Amino acid sequence: MEKQPLTFIGDEEAKVRKSSKFHPSIWGDYFIQVPRSESTQSMIKRVEELKVQVKSMLKDTSDILQLMNLIDSIQMLGLDYHFENEIDKALRLIYEVDDNCYGLYETSLQFRLLRQHGYHVSADIFNKFKGDNGSFMSSLNGDAKGLLSLYNASYLGTHGEIILDDAKSYTKPRLVSLLTELEQSLAAQVSLFLELPLCRRIKILLARKYILIYQEDAMRNNVILELAKLNFNLLQSLYQEELKTISKWWNDLALAKSLSFTRDRVVECYYWILTIYFEPHHSRARVICSKVISLISITDDIYDNYSTLEESRQLTEAIKRWNPQVVDCLPEYLRDYYLKLLKTCEEIEEELELNEKYRMLYVQDEIKALAIAYLQEAEWGIERHVPSLDEHLHNSLISSGCSAVPCASYVGMGEVATKEVFDWYSSFPKAVEACCVIGRLLNDIKSHELEQARDHSASTVESYMKEYNTNEKVACKKLQEIVEKAWKDLNKESLNPTKVPRLMIERIVNFARSMEEIYKYNDMYTNSDTKMKDNISLVLVESFLV
Repeated sequence: MEKQPLTFIGDEEAKVRKSSKFHPSIWGDYFIQVPRSESTQSMIKRVEELKVQVKSMLKDTSDILQLMNLIDSIQMLGLDYHFENEIDKALRLIYEVDDNCYGLYETSLQFRLLRQHGYHVSADIFNKFKGDNGSFMSSLNGDAKGLLSLYNASYLGTHGEIILDDAKSYTKPRLVSLLTELEQSLAAQVSLFLELPLCRRIKILLARKYILIYQEDAMRNNVILELAKLNFNLLQSLYQEELKTISKWWNDLALAKSLSFTRDRVVECYYWILTIYFEPHHSRARVICSKVISLISITDDIYDNYSTLEESRQLTEAIKRWNPQVVDCLPEYLRDYYLKLLKTCEEIEEELELNEKYRMLYVQDEIKALAIAYLQEAEWGIERHVPSLDEHLHNSLISSGCSAVPCASYVGMGEVATKEVFDWYSSFPKAVEACCVIGRLLNDIKSHELEQARDHSASTVESYMKEYNTNEKVACKKLQEIVEKAWKDLNKESLNPTKVPRLMIERIVNFARSMEEIYKYNDMYTNSDTKMKDNISLVLVESFLV
């Protein structure tokens, strides 16, 4: 790859200090002070009773359409982890069924449920809904339920499935035009998924929002509704305890106070990790990964928002060496941070079982790669260098953090996180690359104006504009198309047989989903005092009355 000539960096330029002000933590010590729930034992007892009833429903339902609707509701309400065996058995039946007699709603639902679970299902099943002219039949135009089902199914497409691309283009404007004519529950679903399709939504946030929609549905199952509300309240109680632990750790670490130029976002970091896995059996993994992402955020801000180029080089060298004895080579204000970074990673390793301790070596490698990528961006910023898009992505896919965080998410998982999985991950496979593309480009599309206003290094938007001699609007549109291609890569990598257990690939897909929500309107992590605050409140503060 041919590089543009670089500008010479003089001694004075290397000492220029950047600085921007971020809003302070909007949560403070809230989650340290939240009282422990006293009613969890009675809720647990009731949940177990209701689970028995739902298992019976899954086992005894012989009508395939009813079974598909049941599974779909259970998944959207965040209950599926309770019924994995029952759902697996049901899906095998659904896969074998003859779908020739199905209408648009049923065909799309069957396709989506099976694709979501890794089954190879041909998109050709939708050809029967096209007329002789190659377009979808006009008789479908008023079928809002079927159109919504097809719309959500279309987002699970892989490369070359043109009919699913056509389905996206066909369904969206028709759903928009039908919105005002629909009954309340269906209208709420259409609005929700037009904002962001089902398969790109954060699972726990979707569950919280869908419970409100489901309870207004005339066809709801009250056993499932009660279970969903109680289960959510129990999860929320667990999350509050985890966040209390993490918040105390963060306060003791005190880096947000000593490094006041950084984003104080430990609650937002925890919420972000919750998007990777919300199930209770991943509690240890969430706490570990929340600590890692919180330190990555601090590291990012040091390079991006404060340190001089000279200091960035010193820090990068120290991180590469990963040795507390080199701390004296750092400027005074970075020494405490550096030692605490190393100490936290050491403490996490100590928590792990003997046969798990190697996992932190992979995380250390990810943090070292991040530091090297951050330094490259700092140099580009000082040089006013606008790299080609390929050159930019070669570096910025790493600096996005979208490789480091899912790797850290594996550390606290159970036996499924084998050394073979970590070796696969460290080879930067297609699934990881696609996740990084999605995170990098969505971030740049939504935040590049703000970044440029504070004299940031060129984003992929500027790289595309320069390379293709076009404007910002066109560049963002083209980068969004690259995001859609990356989603097709992720969808393909999620189909069986996968190279590692699907459970591990799901962590990557879930992290990519979080990017769609967090960068939907702006950088909601940096500017967490608006929409992200509302989402966090829904998941971590507001419980259901049952």
